[in-house]
Amino acid sequence: MGKRIAVILGSPDPSSFCRGLADEYAQAAEQAGNEVRYFRLGEIDFDPVLRLGYNQRQELEPGLKEVQEAISWSEHLVLVFPVWWGSMPAILKGMFDRVFLPGYAFKYRKGSQFWDKLLAGRSAQVLITMDTPPWYFRLAYRNPAHNQIRRTILEFTGIKPVEITTFGPVRYANDAKRQRWLEKARALARGL
Repeated sequence: MGKRIAVILGSPDPSSFCRGLADEYAQAAEQAGNEVRYFRLGEIDFDPVLRLGYNQRQELEPGLKEVQEAISWSEHLVLVFPVWWGSMPAILKGMFDRVFLPGYAFKYRKGSQFWDKLLAGRSAQVLITMDTPPWYFRLAYRNPAHNQIRRTILEFTGIKPVEITTFGPVRYANDAKRQRWLEKARALARGL
């Protein structure tokens, strides 16, 4: 019996290599017998800005409601995004700001510095592309995008284990290398 998987493409560019990775992952996961719900954030109409922080409720647009419902439904979350300026694109960060709210993704404990992790019981696979060589990103910058997605978002809300696969540098990759990376995405999906 397969898993329930939510795939979220966090690149707004419909022709990006990330799109290819996400498409291949979703298709291979379905072919392996999993149930997949796939979202391309660039095709969802929503305001990525949490206008009043946590001070006042901001209604979720229909597309974000679907994403939130799919995350609740899922056993495994897959995120695919490029590194821009050391982090994720604003559209993906905006989705987290709007969807991973107190009461849904986490809950602060009264009179405590600790919180409840409301998305526990799920695992995650993150596929990250970058133009920087991954070894340089790790040694010189200390993987800021990896730390943000793993520690301060997914694990903060209880999602673990979080496996991260990095593809890069994409800018100079030839077709043969890109095909190997697409096969890696398919293999990750089949290996669940």
